[in-house]
Amino acid sequence: MNRSSGDGRRRFCARLTRMLPALAAPFPLGRPAGAAEPRTEMRPADSRPDSRPDSRPGSRPEPGVTPNAIVIGQSAPFTGPAAELGTQLNLGARLCFDQINRQGGILGRTIELHALDDAYVPDEALRNTRKLIVDGTFALFGYVGTSTTLAALPLMEQARIPLFAPFTGSRTLREPGSRQVFHVRAGYDRETAAIVRQIASSGLRRLAVVHYDDTFGQEGLDGIARAVQASTPDHLRITGRHTVARNTLDVSATAAAVLQQEPDSIVVIGAYGTAAAIIREALRRGYAGQFYCLSSVGALSLARALGAQAAGVVVSQVMPSPSNAKLPLVRDYHRLLKAAGKDGAYSDTSLEGFIAALAFAEGLRRAGRDPTRDKFIAAIEGMRATDLGGFHLQFSPDDHVGSKFVELAVLNARGQAIR
Repeated sequence: MNRSSGDGRRRFCARLTRMLPALAAPFPLGRPAGAAEPRTEMRPADSRPDSRPDSRPGSRPEPGVTPNAIVIGQSAPFTGPAAELGTQLNLGARLCFDQINRQGGILGRTIELHALDDAYVPDEALRNTRKLIVDGTFALFGYVGTSTTLAALPLMEQARIPLFAPFTGSRTLREPGSRQVFHVRAGYDRETAAIVRQIASSGLRRLAVVHYDDTFGQEGLDGIARAVQASTPDHLRITGRHTVARNTLDVSATAAAVLQQEPDSIVVIGAYGTAAAIIREALRRGYAGQFYCLSSVGALSLARALGAQAAGVVVSQVMPSPSNAKLPLVRDYHRLLKAAGKDGAYSDTSLEGFIAALAFAEGLRRAGRDPTRDKFIAAIEGMRATDLGGFHLQFSPDDHVGSKFVELAVLNARGQAIR
């Protein structure tokens, strides 16, 4: 499929931008009257509080809980081709935890986040998890990736340590789910359904899927296939399924194979580095169709990687827009970014980290003055219709997926995600 002119694609992108609000059901937003504003503080990633057990009368030692602090751990990519995802998620969480700590912590205890780099490699995530558990960590937080999280899950379940807000929409982690794991983002099934619904309503007919050769990629492909099978228009079909190595940037042969099948839309299921490489190579070869990615690509990370070539790429989103200052939590997020010397450096991924930290802190508060892992799990399961300042979460003992919110965004040449 050769590009004779960019005009058709630009017209399509403009029409697509106007269509998006009607194509994804909005999540109810708003803050109830009198709701308290969240606050926080933080230490360097490698710092550790006093790890001596709580010796107050009648108390019993709980891993990661001291008289003055609660220690939580994160394994995420801080190096490698997905480093921006881990860095941004950690940044957003620290903005929240820092402010909470400056105001005295949760019931007198600060929250200490100990972060380790796994470079988006499952074996490293497993190694980090083992270390965090042995070191005495109360809970795990903000893991990045499906395969990395699944690699460490058996160890988490064996240790009965909670994992809160992993950066993945994995169906395997949600159905049937684990007592230890809680999600603040919707699953990939909802994202892929929204993408296919938009493709079908745009009149596109030939869909190609490029996906990682791992659990994340397979789950994303399966979600697309289910959504296509369930779609009303019978003209929509998948022209090809193409695997690429996890984290690869060598995509020339894959792009050539995809374009031979003449798709009018391409869904890329991978992190931003690989997705950007696929999109750049397809455009270089003259492709004039439409690109789609899941939220875990990191929309603004992808936009930065592509520059002006990002224009028209559609990304499913599971969090509010980080530029939507109408929401109280986004205003707080902007204020804390500015105070940290990062004014204007917002992203969808760091906002997700911020929201996850707000929810985690609320669970700690509800767990009481003598928190245990079991009390924390019960507290999260009791968070019904919880408004974090414009983003709602609802958990129960039978449902550990706190949000079902999905909408679509179109990237523009200026690196913005338009909703």
